[in-house]
Amino acid sequence: MDPILRLEGVSRFFGALRAVDRVSLIVRRGERRAIIGPNGAGKTTLFNLISGELPVSTGRITFAGRNITRMSAHRRTAAGLGRTYQITNLFPRLTVEETLLLGVRGLTTRKYALFGDGRSTPTEAAAVARGLELAGLADRRMSPVHLLSYGEQRELELALALASSPQLLLLDEPAAGLSPAERNAIADRIRNLPAETTLLLIEHDMSLALGLAETVTCLYFGQVLVEGSPDLIQGNARVQEVYLGAAPHA
Repeated sequence: MDPILRLEGVSRFFGALRAVDRVSLIVRRGERRAIIGPNGAGKTTLFNLISGELPVSTGRITFAGRNITRMSAHRRTAAGLGRTYQITNLFPRLTVEETLLLGVRGLTTRKYALFGDGRSTPTEAAAVARGLELAGLADRRMSPVHLLSYGEQRELELALALASSPQLLLLDEPAAGLSPAERNAIADRIRNLPAETTLLLIEHDMSLALGLAETVTCLYFGQVLVEGSPDLIQGNARVQEVYLGAAPHA
């Protein structure tokens, strides 16, 4: 299948620090790929470059056939790129439904309207209902966000990222801070995402990452160390050495 995302020699420098160093990779449409690596490997910085929250120092990023290297973050979202973050950041006093409605409306020109009622249009209502269903929160639609469990808040963030029906979804440690039961629940949500949604996933839980991905890219000091199938990565001695803390083979 044709690539939806192509990175060519992408780097990000912070003074003398090369947080991302000449990374090249190709992600094909519908692919489920995990980005792994030890702390400080450059994973979240790489996501920030793809989503447009940081400018690249060198290199080129192509998304859906378009050069987006210098495109702003909000234009990348409008072009079909969605993202979640490591830290939950929601409006605690809004209901689940209101939160999703804001996410849906933020992608249309209605966000500029200063007057008029706040009722959703049929199109917005359908998008909100779809998000509630994908997140498994349909029965909590009228609940204030601050009454949700942490796991439910993570699921709501996933629903917000899906509100725009993105072609490419970046998930930055979606299971961080969750209990084992909540991890299983969020893994099921991710596993059941629409097949047409391409997924890039950062996750420290190796078993979760390998269980959700078809392809795995391991970063080390900002560079691609190795990439391949979950079985290849799991059996790679260099990955075990730098990521799992195992001693290198003699």
